Amino acid sequence: MALGGALPAAAFDGPRPATPPAATPNASAGAFKSVREAFRSGMKNYNAGDKRSAVQALEYAATQGHTPALWKLGRMYAEGDGVTHDDLKAFEYFSKVADEYADESPDSPNARFVASAFTALGGYFIDGIPNTYVKADLRRAVDLLQYAASYYGDPNAQYDLARLYLDGQGVAKDARQAARWLNLSAEKGHHQAQALLGHILVNGLGVPRQSARGLMWLTMAREAADPDKDEWIIELHQKDFANASETDRQAALAYLEGYLKKDR
Repeated sequence: MALGGALPAAAFDGPRPATPPAATPNASAGAFKSVREAFRSGMKNYNAGDKRSAVQALEYAATQGHTPALWKLGRMYAEGDGVTHDDLKAFEYFSKVADEYADESPDSPNARFVASAFTALGGYFIDGIPNTYVKADLRRAVDLLQYAASYYGDPNAQYDLARLYLDGQGVAKDARQAARWLNLSAEKGHHQAQALLGHILVNGLGVPRQSARGLMWLTMAREAADPDKDEWIIELHQKDFANASETDRQAALAYLEGYLKKDR
């Protein structure tokens, strides 16, 4: 894979991210027998709703380089989940994962955390983080997403990369390349990718028109859509089905039945 050995060493040319905050006194080494125990304690507290204690334990594990702890703290700060929303802190936790574990094997238990960190960083570099040293850098965004999408096969990275190809951001506009990445992501059950791929195929947007197959993907996406978060998927599904012929609708059902049988 072309980027496999090239990206990690140069992942963060330019301003270096700050070191994530040190663990608080309550999360000192004496509180835990091991890093693994600290992480388990953090996740137990998190799942119980005690996110303050969870952060303390996770911070200790993170200072010891524990990959899932670094990733979890990044997600919590990115989402404002039990902590004050802080994209820069999230960026710095994800950066530490990417810097220290970029060569992690795709078969490693930690691979999904590393892939997710690269994907999150790619997203931050698309727009930058206002009032921080993290500036928009589309070329860097493409490189990071390409690495996560290709080396780790991360479906979120594949979807985000497809969107860049569709919009021509950081890369030449290329609907076929976008459809290729969307298909890879859709096959992994990414419902946003399924919806967008379906819409592209139904309407032949830069690719050969395959209306029935597109309707199949839209049906799968609609089934998985969250009514509160995925209104755009529901609207695409309604619009494209309303404009489709009955023949294409029936063919889409046949495709869907065959697809579901294949996965059993």
